Amino acid sequence: MAEKNQNQYQPPESNGYSRNDQESLHTMEDEEAKHKKRMKWTIGIIAFVIFQVIQALFFVLVIMKFKSPKFRVGDFAVQTLNVGTQASPSFDMSFVAPIRVKNTNWGPFKYDASTVYFTYGGVQVGQAIIPKSKANFKSTKKIDMNVSLRSANLPGNINSNLGNELSSGVITLASQGELKGKITVMFMFKKKKTSQMNCTMAINTATKEIQFVSCK
Repeated sequence: MAEKNQNQYQPPESNGYSRNDQESLHTMEDEEAKHKKRMKWTIGIIAFVIFQVIQALFFVLVIMKFKSPKFRVGDFAVQTLNVGTQASPSFDMSFVAPIRVKNTNWGPFKYDASTVYFTYGGVQVGQAIIPKSKANFKSTKKIDMNVSLRSANLPGNINSNLGNELSSGVITLASQGELKGKITVMFMFKKKKTSQMNCTMAINTATKEIQFVSCK
């Protein structure tokens, strides 16, 4: 009886899988783990390459894109203004000219000394000397210059036009200038740039106020 029971006994298989099935299952799990690891590495490398490309494009298209700084004169208050009549046209005025050099580059703009010329009818009536200096990166250099303008040297035909403007109560002036310098990015990339000023301004002779300043 005991012998019969012994012959009928069979050892249970672990989890219902044979040894070969278990080895095959472990192999598949290892391969899957290796595949996931390779995918992570691949995704990481692709992300790194994309990041480097974006950095390179940003450096070339933004940081290394040299632009000429804007060279302008802003609104100002007239300190003194004396004008003649339509029959005997003349003007004599003084003010503080707010010269601005706006540098939008990723490096400082070092410029040489220059001159801003104020004209009436294309004839110079005054000037302002801009000293040698620099405008830091992504900033605006502010230069306030004392200016005196006189119409004493205007020729006859322009004097006649001045008489008409004095009669209307508005004098139209212009300012021109050129600022030459060099932009330096990351202490080694350098580019020469020239900024131009070409502004027009209208002054009300009754109120001694600037009606507008327009710059190209």
